[in-house]
Parts: sequence; C-alpha cells; structure tokens
Amino acid sequence: MTEVLGFEGVRVRRGDNEILRDVSWTVSAADRWVILGPNGAGKTTLMSIASARMFPTEGEARILGERLGDTDTRELRVRVGLSSAALADRIPPHESVRNVVMTAAHGVTGRWHEDYDGVDEDRADALLWAFGMESFADREFGTLSEGERKRVQVARSLMPDPELLLLDEPAAGLDLGGREELLGALTELAGDHRSPAIVMVTHHVEEIPVGFTHVMLLRGGQVVAAGPLEPTLTAENLSRTYGMPVELTANGGRYSARRA
Repeated sequence: MTEVLGFEGVRVRRGDNEILRDVSWTVSAADRWVILGPNGAGKTTLMSIASARMFPTEGEARILGERLGDTDTRELRVRVGLSSAALADRIPPHESVRNVVMTAAHGVTGRWHEDYDGVDEDRADALLWAFGMESFADREFGTLSEGERKRVQVARSLMPDPELLLLDEPAAGLDLGGREELLGALTELAGDHRSPAIVMVTHHVEEIPVGFTHVMLLRGGQVVAAGPLEPTLTAENLSRTYGMPVELTANGGRYSARRA
C-alpha cells in the first residue's frame, strides 16, 4: 500500500519536557486511524507534525512522500486537509460559510485577492451539501452554533481534494445530536474508497466513526499500542493508556468505555 505518513523514531522536546518519545508509525492511503489518549499524551503535537506545521526534534517524518526538512512545507500543507480548533480560531467570524470552505483551496482562512471560479464555488457548495450545511452557505461563520462550525470545518478540510485528512477532535463540544450527525457524515466519508487517508484525534471511544480501521493509543508521549482497530482497542490497552481499570463494550461497530 502507498505510504501517506511515515514516522521513524520521532521525538519532540521543549526544554526538559519530552512531548513525544520515539514514535514510529506508518499510515497507508486506505487507512482510517483514530488517535486516543489522555490530556498531555502528545496527540496534538503528533497532528502538528503530520500537518507539516511542526518539525520533530529527532527522527524522521515523511508526509506524502516528502521528508520534513527537505521540502517546501507551504506546498505540502495544501495537500493535507486539516480541521482543528486552532485553525478555526483564525477564521474571520464575518466570513461567509461558502468562503470559509472555498478559501481552503488557496490555504488561507479569509478571502482576500485570490481568484475563484464557478468550479470552486460548485465544489464548496457540494461539500456543504454533503455535511448538511448547504442552506447556511451565505451565513456568517461567526453566527453558527458549535456543531454547525464543526461540520463546516470538516467540509473546508476537503476543499483542496487532499491526499491526507487530519481531524483534531472534530466532535469536541458537541451535544448528542450534533455529535451523531457529524459521526454519520464521517462514517460515510470513511466508507468511500475515493476518500483520502484519514487520521482523527479524540478523547472518547464513543466518537470513533464506524468504518475506521486502525487505532493508536498514546500516554506521556509514548505509543502504548497501535494497529488494526478491533484487536488493538481492548480494555487492557485502554486501562494502560488512561491509568485506571477500563471496561469496554462494542455494539454495531460503535464503542463505549467506563471505569471498571
């Protein structure tokens, strides 16, 4: 399978603090990964490297065949779709929802002097339709609810037709209805063979969409376990990851966990 991400011995240090420790990881084109772990596990740092927005202190990181440090990261970032709270905070609240999606084609968060055509507008509208947001196209982004913003952000991340899609806690802050609507859309995306490789960070096993294939469990910057979803996502591995006894249940491809 074609390698989309390749980490070998990746470490990230900030002073005396080691945020990631010797992470080796491979993502192939057809993979759908979920990254789980407690606060401070290193999940966001991992995504920052995967999106070419941070360099490792040690080790090698390859993104879409390009080695970080040997390539133009500005060009590389356009090939990677990213949805994250940090990126959302940079979107001008007065920007129309259609423009929020469309500007991703140029890797910017607000419309300025870029040139767009009817094809760009049609693609943006099609993505908004796919996530149930077509009727909001002319609304200002700042007037949307948290759930609506999340769906627009995921639509935006797909605008440049990326080869890799990174979703950093896409369901965070959503109520039950908003979460289930988003997970339904992500389940469809995961099941579409035309979709790019997907990596999603979450705190909760309940937020793993049906159709995801692999999981990585992180604790203290180290990989506790990584591999195919079903044999790797176990109560034992979750207990080691979260430092307490965990009971895991599965039903119809969805998971739930609680303290044992």
